[in-house]
Order: sequence, then structure tokens, then C-alpha cells
Amino acid sequence: MNPSYTQIRARIDTAAQAAGHTVRLLAVSKTHAAAAIRDLAAQGQLAFGENRVQEALAKQHELAGLALEWHLIGPLQSNKCREAARHFDWLQSLDREKLVEPLHRFRPADAPPLNVLIQVNVDGEASKSGCAPEAVAALARAVTAFPRLRLRGLMAIPEPHPDPAHRRAAFLRMRTLHDGLRAEHPGMDTLSMGMSDDFELAIACGATMVRIGTALFGARPAPG
Repeated sequence: MNPSYTQIRARIDTAAQAAGHTVRLLAVSKTHAAAAIRDLAAQGQLAFGENRVQEALAKQHELAGLALEWHLIGPLQSNKCREAARHFDWLQSLDREKLVEPLHRFRPADAPPLNVLIQVNVDGEASKSGCAPEAVAALARAVTAFPRLRLRGLMAIPEPHPDPAHRRAAFLRMRTLHDGLRAEHPGMDTLSMGMSDDFELAIACGATMVRIGTALFGARPAPG
């Protein structure tokens, strides 16, 4: 059992109640063993986020008996579109139009549509993935043109600035962008932002999904 899960879940619920909307928890299990995922699943956590396709596929194989929801949250390379479309329930990191058609083409016709979030580089960081805010509308229209993809909303990883006011401003820009897009795409219902050290602030600013790894699993294992 993971004692941190109950504590994090309670903090999310408190923040969500104060904000007046429901919030989903995505457990970010990248670099952690399948056994840790199994433990959280036993406590009721079923949605897990992975950065790398191959690492996720190995865990999916090991945990094949569990009905889990898998989210790809790391940058997607063109040559991984087939695996991403076939083996994930959500893609949270779409950042360019060239990936849209292959994701649709490789999504099995008998599977539900792939849930897609557009990743936004909200602070314009050169080292970070994501499309520019002004490019989001065109990318959203590209996604909605394909029936095997379902546009669910936006994702962002704001700059980890030490000043909470800086982070709050980035979160609020994301909320404004998300709310504006919903006029054209009313099916959008997900704003994924906030991590272990700022998820309560993100919820207060409109996040409907938070991605938490370290606070649940502890520090990531050092590279071997």
C-alpha cells in the first residue's frame, strides 16, 4: 500500500471542492517499476502517465491483467505514432500537425477514439516541447478532422519558477486559452496542468487533471 496516495487524494479533493470543479489524478509512473503501479491500482488509482513508449509497453505487458488507463505524456516522435495510437488511451503531448494523420491512421478502427491533449509551451521555453499558444487553434482543428481522434483539451508544463505568482500567471493563461477554444470545440473538457509541487495552485486556476509522480512514488531512481 502507498500511504502517500490517500494524502494526495485528500489534498486534491479539498482543492477541487474549493475551486468548484472535479479534478482527476494522473499518477506519473515513468521510471518506476510495474509493482508500484500495481500497488496504486489496488488502492483505486487506474490512470497512469508514461514518458517513453517502450518503457510503457513493457509495463503494459507485465500488468496486462489490470484494467488501467494509459497516458503518454512525453514528447512523441514520428516513428512512435503507430505504438502510441495502438497502445495508449490518451496522448497528452501532441505539439505538431504532422503527427495527426498517422495517429488517426494507426488507431485501430475497433478501438475508442484516441483522447488527445495539445501540449502548449505556455512560457516559450526553448528547451521544452509544446506548440506556441498562437498555433493551438489550427492544431485543434486538425485533430477534430479525424474521427479516430478525440480532442479533449490542453496540457502544459509551465516554467518551474520559484515565484508562485509567475506560475499562477501561466496557469491562468492556459485556462483562458482553454476556455476560448471551447467555444469552437465544446467537447473539450480537460486542462492538464500542475505537478507534485504546485498542483493545488493549478487546481485553483482551473486544472481538471493533475500529473503527480514524485509526491506519490518518491524520487525517481537514478539512471543505472
